[in-house]
Amino acid sequence: MYYQRLTCLFIGTFFIGFSSIIASAPTNQLLVVKKTAEKYVTTLILPPAQGELQVEARNIDSRLRLSNCPIPLETSVPGRQTLNKSVTVMVSCIPDDWQVYVTVQIKLLTPIVVANRPLDRGMTLKQDDLTIQLVDARFQRGLVYTRTATIIGSRIKRAVGMGQPVQGRDICMVCRNEKVVITARGNGLHIITKGTALSDGTLGDQIKVRNNNSNRIIDATIISVSQVTVKF
Repeated sequence: MYYQRLTCLFIGTFFIGFSSIIASAPTNQLLVVKKTAEKYVTTLILPPAQGELQVEARNIDSRLRLSNCPIPLETSVPGRQTLNKSVTVMVSCIPDDWQVYVTVQIKLLTPIVVANRPLDRGMTLKQDDLTIQLVDARFQRGLVYTRTATIIGSRIKRAVGMGQPVQGRDICMVCRNEKVVITARGNGLHIITKGTALSDGTLGDQIKVRNNNSNRIIDATIISVSQVTVKF
């Protein structure tokens, strides 16, 4: 009687363990499919020079029952898809004749200047107001900055929320009626004088500036905070 109970206990334990293995196999294979799709997408996109590429496959229907493929899984991108926010990857096992379509999210993260705290209109930016975060800047509209030093001293024109990128339209690196340094270059000459900005602008913008010495109004290009340049 004792041996019968022991035998039944052993057989029961064996079948419970065996059932657990069978039940977990499909789940493990779904994970393999996800990782395979993610790895494939990383071979299609060049990471940013100063940032990183992030890919994440969406969850696959857990009701799928996929066999463990005896050979490496095949991957491809069906149709004419663009590698923007996401892409659908076909993962297939040729010997076992199954295939799964996996959606993979794509992020190209680059270091961008963002607000370290809420920035109100009229504030003059200081180092503590800003920080660098990895952001998917492909879908940011307008000019963004990669170095905090570039915009320190600028004035906030539009309120910026904490953690939000500081864009060119949000600030004036040169503000109307502000005193600016004018650098003039040309014909081997390098002249520095002072002027007054007649409009707002940010990096690369061309604005009207009054030369305080000659009272002449000139077109100048903003090269940094409170500094413009002209060519002659």
